[in-house]
Amino acid sequence: MPPIAQEGNCLIYRGSNFLKQRLILACLSGKPVKISQIRSEDETAPGLREYEISLIRLFDKITNGTKIELNPAGTSVMFSPGLLHGGQIHHDCCVQRGIGYYLDALIALGPFCKSPLQCTLRGVTNSKDAPSVDHIKGAALSLLKRFLLVDEGLELKVVRRGVAPLGGGEITFRCPVRKSLRAIQFQSQGMVKRIRGTVYACKVSPALANRTVEAAKGCMLKFLPDVYIYTDQNKGKMSGNSPGFGICLIAETTDGVCFAADCCSNTREESDDTPSIPENMGKEVALRLLDEIYRGGCVDSSYQWLAALYIALGQKHVSKFLTGALSNYTVHFLQNLRDFFSITFKLENPEAEDEDEAEDVRGAQKVLMACVGIGYTNINKRVT
Repeated sequence: MPPIAQEGNCLIYRGSNFLKQRLILACLSGKPVKISQIRSEDETAPGLREYEISLIRLFDKITNGTKIELNPAGTSVMFSPGLLHGGQIHHDCCVQRGIGYYLDALIALGPFCKSPLQCTLRGVTNSKDAPSVDHIKGAALSLLKRFLLVDEGLELKVVRRGVAPLGGGEITFRCPVRKSLRAIQFQSQGMVKRIRGTVYACKVSPALANRTVEAAKGCMLKFLPDVYIYTDQNKGKMSGNSPGFGICLIAETTDGVCFAADCCSNTREESDDTPSIPENMGKEVALRLLDEIYRGGCVDSSYQWLAALYIALGQKHVSKFLTGALSNYTVHFLQNLRDFFSITFKLENPEAEDEDEAEDVRGAQKVLMACVGIGYTNINKRVT
């Protein structure tokens, strides 16, 4: 949904959809944004949710001089971003959303901070409503490395796991800063060469993790011999505050593209109605990964928007990036990019001209994103 109005430099939106996208782009562009009528028709719980307020607090911590105004009902927020400062940050994430919900924003903003980010986030490391930390480590960081060139200082470490609903997990994330991002031409996804995975179990029997591994491995070995899934059994304080288990699979191609899929067990309340069966979870995540591979492209479908952001902010040269069919989230992100940066993309379906190219565009119909970067420069970075 485009902005309903613009007052000077300030963009005005209605509704709670894509709040995170708009706040990220506001921080990068320096444009203030006003969002009104946030769940104003919800009689039981109008206004911002607790996890959204926690996200706004995180933005406040990594910036310097940000002004935030909320109305008493929480149905309207005025966000005037300050300078991206970065540095050392500790944040307790709301357990209504996984840590991945907050980590997405840090990955998008990290390279443009004044000081390298050193974040400690506490909360739910693996949940159904956000990419797990294992998913982000495999798919998002491999994409970020491609734009940073040198990945020294880039690290995502799981200190301890915590599953929904009570969390109790902790991760550390470090991200280097860059003056600018390079333009990129990336149109070859390569062939899948290996599959790696992690099965974690917190406060439950290790047998559940082993059964999940066997089911997932049984599916993937039909397609590829190089499959290795290891188990991460957690006990005591290292296992968070809630029982649960889950799995994340990552497929890596010959050109360094990573596709990821994850699945986690139901919470104790949900398990009363539909208990989680390890064999079913193993098969389900294997099928999700195969769907990601079929969709293809040079990036996981969960992080198409991140690739779009990086090539839009790149140097003033033509960048081209091959993706699978665009997700709904990515389509709206492209619309928001146009609002904040006045940049548009050329989107086309590439046609294979010979057999070699046909190898690269096999699977679902691909989308070739092309644009001339705006030459975004990190004005916050110290001159060394």
